Amino acid sequence: MASSNFVDYVKIFARSGMGGAGAMHFRREKFVEFGGPDGGDGGRGGHVILRGSTHYWTLLHLRYNRHWLAENGERGGGAKMHGANGKDVFIDVPLGTVVKDAETGEFVTEVTESGQEVILCPGGRGGLGNWHFRTATNQAPRYSQPGEDLKEGFFILELKVLADVGLVGFPNAGKSTLLSVVSAAKPKIADYAFTTLEPNLGIVSYRDDRTFVMADIPGIIEGAAEGKGLGLRFLRHIERNSVLLFMVAADSKDIAAEYEILLDELRRYNPELLDKGRLLAVTKSDMLDEELMGEMVQTLPKGVPHIFISSITGYNIMALKDMLWKAINE
Repeated sequence: MASSNFVDYVKIFARSGMGGAGAMHFRREKFVEFGGPDGGDGGRGGHVILRGSTHYWTLLHLRYNRHWLAENGERGGGAKMHGANGKDVFIDVPLGTVVKDAETGEFVTEVTESGQEVILCPGGRGGLGNWHFRTATNQAPRYSQPGEDLKEGFFILELKVLADVGLVGFPNAGKSTLLSVVSAAKPKIADYAFTTLEPNLGIVSYRDDRTFVMADIPGIIEGAAEGKGLGLRFLRHIERNSVLLFMVAADSKDIAAEYEILLDELRRYNPELLDKGRLLAVTKSDMLDEELMGEMVQTLPKGVPHIFISSITGYNIMALKDMLWKAINE
């Protein structure tokens, strides 16, 4: 895992710029005896801004650049000259990034759209120059405002994959094979558990040039909600999916029991996941005949649309796409 390019969790430090102080200055010109105050305002401190970008799909670029510091605003000058604003700092993040306060764990913000900008640490406002404080009874104020203080803090950035369909199943249920068949994604495939160690996204082509996004999530095991296996690290990616496709192999001892274990893990992690659309695909069905499929239907979970598929032979793959497209648009 240390060599993986997929990083979905990182801690950063961000600090905005301090506002520039307002100027305390008086107009001084030949033949102008009482020029009056003309101190300009200080510049705003730079913001630290999160910006959604489709050019990133992981937080890897933030692992080696964890300190983000914006510039301070400059002081105001005479002749009502406004101090320059501090330069803003932009942190480009992949869509689906959630930000939490590192100390309290409280939700701060999230970025879900390309080009979306969210101010993480606002820069301090510049102070007012002394010309703002002139009055009829105090025509020569000898004071101005200091700049507003900066904001800083440690933040946790978590990535939750954005996809229309999330594949849910035990390790070696055929999730990666399905993704490789219906899209151009090339996930690692092998005949042993936990082949997939990071989420893989694929764009699935559908009828009339329509498409939808499918995510292959690392396999779930019993106890994942408590952190067993890859546990909580990848369960959060399911939260972003519109539809969940449960996948159980045809050679399973009890398909309904495996489905209930998977469902229970999602329920224990986040009960709201049960509100998503659910489908059941019985994979590796090329080993079954029509008669055996008919018998197995009686043992499948009730109330969940199901389909028998084989990614190797292509059996019912188009029918599965039809079911997924309907579920997504419902």
